[in-house]
Amino acid sequence: MNRAELFDVRDYVAFITGAASGLGLAYAEVMAANGARVTLADSDAPALEKVLTRLRAAGMSVEGEVLDVADSAALRTAIDKTADGNGRLDAVFANVGISSGPGFEVAESGRIEALDPDMLQRVIDINLKASLYTIKFAAPHMKKRRSGSIVVTTSIAGIKAESVVGYPYIATKAAMTNVVRQAAVELAPHNIRVNAIAPGPFYTNIRGGVMFNDPDIVKRFEAMVPMGRCGQTDEIKGLALLLASPAGSYITGTVIPIDGGTTAR
Repeated sequence: MNRAELFDVRDYVAFITGAASGLGLAYAEVMAANGARVTLADSDAPALEKVLTRLRAAGMSVEGEVLDVADSAALRTAIDKTADGNGRLDAVFANVGISSGPGFEVAESGRIEALDPDMLQRVIDINLKASLYTIKFAAPHMKKRRSGSIVVTTSIAGIKAESVVGYPYIATKAAMTNVVRQAAVELAPHNIRVNAIAPGPFYTNIRGGVMFNDPDIVKRFEAMVPMGRCGQTDEIKGLALLLASPAGSYITGTVIPIDGGTTAR
């Protein structure tokens, strides 16, 4: 098998949440640039339309779904529409996620005694429940073809303590880390692979990009990373393509940090 065949996702059908910016957009770009038919789902309609226009102008096959992933019925409809409309569903990226604010090292609001029940519930709804439901709704379509790859964006904050991010974020990412392992074991007999990408600090739009507009917070993140910098979204594309493509055919149940060496410490 040559390089082109190993990473061949031509005519794959992919569904990606949180795809109008950041890591989700990077996933969409690499899949579409390599010939996949990609549905980008996001709650930000203007940003989504702008991205779709740019990708279509570059000759990519993309569709958009304006979607609040906390609405499980709408999420199911969007996944079913993508699968049924294309006759298959090959790759799903459960990517959407929100921040819960700074951790205790950064602000008083990040201390455990300041935990906000409303914030906790909102983060659970987006980071945990929506990702879990994405797997639930994708699996039946993939079972029909006995083939598929599901990739969940977790975080190194789901693997180790990260005092710069809030408790709800850490809790939900840790939960999804183990969901990925369990779903991988269940779905492996159906030739459906389930893996997690666990990013370290990346320049994304989480919290509206506020975190990376604060030089002090950027310095804190950079100090965590042995490579001495935060990641650029293009740097996650290779891993995403690996996990979605034939090159990753024997990879399942893994949680792969991509973090400039942070978890190696």
